[in-house]
Amino acid sequence: MARSQSADPPVDLLGPVTGEVSWFCCGSAWGPCSSTGRGACGTCNSGSMQHAWPNTSDACWAITRPDSCGVGLSRRTCGFTHRITALCSGTSVVTSIADCGPQTDLFCGERSCCGATCASNRLIDLTPAAYSKIASLSSGLRPCEISVP
Repeated sequence: MARSQSADPPVDLLGPVTGEVSWFCCGSAWGPCSSTGRGACGTCNSGSMQHAWPNTSDACWAITRPDSCGVGLSRRTCGFTHRITALCSGTSVVTSIADCGPQTDLFCGERSCCGATCASNRLIDLTPAAYSKIASLSSGLRPCEISVP
């Protein structure tokens, strides 16, 4: 959902948002990840069904700035759940916010596709456990839809 740039974070997710999903490591060692920090919420774990969201707080928003890419995302805090649906396969996973990220403004216009199905702008990072439910970790990026379950 594209919105004009604003100094203030958007208030609500009015409908599903299409963008790119990637994965990141946090917490205890799991799969391809060694032990690392527990994320902005202090609960992040690579083996859990969790994600990083670019609008968890004012401090997070100031770093990630998805509005720089023309994307408005709701303020959602630690523990809030989203449904992430892979547009390539139609499979989905429900995950909870455990960190701030990705730094969307660094990836404005980035595009990932599977066949003719494409999406732009990296909007959400999943833990490897969650990402592997909807795509192979080796794919790295996939087009997805983000919604509220």
